Amino acid sequence: MNNRSYIPTELIYQIFSLLIAFIIVHSVYISVIRPQADSFMQAEHKAMLADTSYVQKRNFYVVVRDYEQEACFILMFWALAIMSFKGLSSWKQNKLLDVDLLKLPFDLPIGPEDTKSLLQRISEFPENIHHYLLPRALKMTVQRFSATRNVHDAHSAMRDICESEAQRLETELSIIRYIAWAIPSVGFIGTVRGIGDALSQANRAMEGDITGVTESLGVAFNSTFIALVISIVLMFFIHQLQLLQERLVLDSEDYCDQNLVSRLRS
Repeated sequence: MNNRSYIPTELIYQIFSLLIAFIIVHSVYISVIRPQADSFMQAEHKAMLADTSYVQKRNFYVVVRDYEQEACFILMFWALAIMSFKGLSSWKQNKLLDVDLLKLPFDLPIGPEDTKSLLQRISEFPENIHHYLLPRALKMTVQRFSATRNVHDAHSAMRDICESEAQRLETELSIIRYIAWAIPSVGFIGTVRGIGDALSQANRAMEGDITGVTESLGVAFNSTFIALVISIVLMFFIHQLQLLQERLVLDSEDYCDQNLVSRLRS
């Protein structure tokens, strides 16, 4: 698989993961969360009518029952699915760092006359790892050394491809960062909606019926609370994924330095 086929595969994965996240979360909401929340709220309403001094209790199902919280959970699971895809790819590439891909004697120098056989050996790597960073960096280093017969140029080529990969990985995290930004925004939308509903029922509150106002204010505060909690959790995993990818690039560069560039002799 090359990079051209890799990108559409990831795009298809993102689309299907969003659909699956929506189906699973929405199914849980309509079958469990909203029925449980409605049942609890009805019981609380009856208790408040029977006893005016009754203090309304908080319930998990009520806190997460609204559409904004559902959207936040869908976005969270979608982001986690994308990060799992990228994290698995980086983990597989990290495993290559423990393998002697070139299989050369440790003290064997590599001259320009050896590059043809070395390129042949690199081309015989398994097909599924050809698009990984490490094989591409090794291949580019050997090709540049073969063309210029200059160790410095070969090292520069290796550095360039590693820096390019780091920039590509950073760019591909933009969709995940967008989701992490969108989740608090969805929560604030719930806050605005809840406050607007509460203000529209101010006349009922003046008559003594504050149930509608309290319910609307509950929507306002619960949506923001859930969105911020999800955002905090999601940002932790984003930083872990970024750390994994940065280590991959740095370790791949170090691998090429120790196993290839240091052996080149012009």
